[in-house]
Amino acid sequence: MSQPKGMKKNLANYGDTGFSVFLRKVFLRSMGYSDEAVDRPVIGITDTSSGFNACHRMVPDIIEAISRGITQAGGLPVPFPVMSLQESFISPNSMYLRNMMAMDTEELIRAQPMDAVVLIGGCDKTVPALLMGAASAGVPAIQVVSGPMLAGSHRGERLGACTDCRRFWGRYRAEEIDQAEIAAVSNELAPTAGTCMVMGTASSMACIAETLGMMLPGGAAIPSVYAARLLHAEQTGTQAVRLAASGVTPAQIMTPKAFENAMRVLLAIGGSTNAIIHLAAIAGRLGIRIDLRGFDRLSRETPMLLDLRPSGEHFMEDLYKAGGLTAVLRELKPLLHLDVMTINGRTLGENLEAAAPAWKQHVVRPLAEPLYPQGGMAVLWGNLAPTGAIIKQSACSQELMQHTGRAVVFSSLEDLARRIDDPDLDVTADDVLVLQGGGPRGAPGMPEAGYLPIPKKLAVQGVKDMVRLSDARMSGTAFGTIVVHVTPESAIGGPLGLVRNGDRIRLDVPGRQLELLVDDAELARRRAEGTPRAAPVPERGYGALFAKAVMQAGDGCDFDFLVPPATHTVPRA
Repeated sequence: MSQPKGMKKNLANYGDTGFSVFLRKVFLRSMGYSDEAVDRPVIGITDTSSGFNACHRMVPDIIEAISRGITQAGGLPVPFPVMSLQESFISPNSMYLRNMMAMDTEELIRAQPMDAVVLIGGCDKTVPALLMGAASAGVPAIQVVSGPMLAGSHRGERLGACTDCRRFWGRYRAEEIDQAEIAAVSNELAPTAGTCMVMGTASSMACIAETLGMMLPGGAAIPSVYAARLLHAEQTGTQAVRLAASGVTPAQIMTPKAFENAMRVLLAIGGSTNAIIHLAAIAGRLGIRIDLRGFDRLSRETPMLLDLRPSGEHFMEDLYKAGGLTAVLRELKPLLHLDVMTINGRTLGENLEAAAPAWKQHVVRPLAEPLYPQGGMAVLWGNLAPTGAIIKQSACSQELMQHTGRAVVFSSLEDLARRIDDPDLDVTADDVLVLQGGGPRGAPGMPEAGYLPIPKKLAVQGVKDMVRLSDARMSGTAFGTIVVHVTPESAIGGPLGLVRNGDRIRLDVPGRQLELLVDDAELARRRAEGTPRAAPVPERGYGALFAKAVMQAGDGCDFDFLVPPATHTVPRA
């Protein structure tokens, strides 16, 4: 027996199917739909526009273009609202609500009558949340993004959010520039609609979505305000109708091989450290486990090719003009699985063969002449990180890649804010700044607090970087010698919570080591005294659910009850 399609599927249950169909038709009439219109394939469109989401200012125009493509292909476009998360407008942080957005997306796709769905993402957590929800819902889906901003300019220097937000704020804290200049700079850091125009989390996840095969080729790098962004959206709408007919689901596109490709690309573009958490979460929804040791093995084999901030000099609009992500994929061909199927019905290899020929450019390096000899990220282990920690080695100070220093410990975000600029803080440039209580359970939500500010007393002396480590995250737009995602987190008994002021810590990025130079007997004594407490568990609502169910960074910080048992591990040994 064939399954219901279009407006006849997912009926409200009144115990009378005929009445359910009749009542739905009544309300379709109230919206002005004819019988001919509602007999078409129904394509849902996730509307992530919001007055609190600057990155999605162009979403209404994108919806119009998608709808045009759906209608031209014989479908019925139906936009519907889902949660929208923008990094700087969400408290305590957008990661805290990513899983809620994923649940919202999954349940609305599952509950409403749609034959396929177009996912409109953009700002950092929206793309992973949408892909997580779509993966679990199992309905044909295709991804688009709002696209990156164009670069700004200040006194002849090109600027980009949020790498230069942090750089100029650091200069302001160091008293290198005054109030008038920081105000002038703020007008140029985000000059157009769109997401951050550097290789932050938004750009990283756009590239990952395209690599996974969930986005039509060429979509990751198109600037938000370019006409090409709307043309790509229209083509996406047309493809969504084809998906509805074919019935191809996210699980058939996002395969273990596709995730291996995505990890390679993440390393080659110098992508955000957040992206490995999001990849683990998306993969986890499909029963695929990401092995961090295998990820690090890929990093040693995969050179970084993209000269784009914060690890290089260019911006996303430059990548677009250089050929988009295709230019990166073409160089990585010897390392990729070219036989994976993508959302347009072609394999990755076929898409690359069909792409325009390469041309001379200076944004994507040849595989034999990389910007950095290994991938942008490395995974560290040791008695401080028994189950791993992440460092963006492409954005580190090379002189700090192997460093031993004295720990200066902050027990919480509140402690950090209270003491970091204290002129009496006992700290030198050779010390290691340590933040505890920044993990998914401890903060809660694993905020982007891993980019600890340089203590003001050192900043005014010209110190630009120090070794910093935490169980928190950092923005993909950030830079410096920063170790994040230390697991297990301190709030659940991880060794990071045992660090005390004055302890010696050794970082060895080439050796992949992160060690607390304190003997086991002393660590056992400290453990008996107790580790930093997690944030109080709320008694009700989403906060209570989050505290009970959130997993660690290596598992994607998803909720344990949303993740099926793993059937595959990637990358393969």
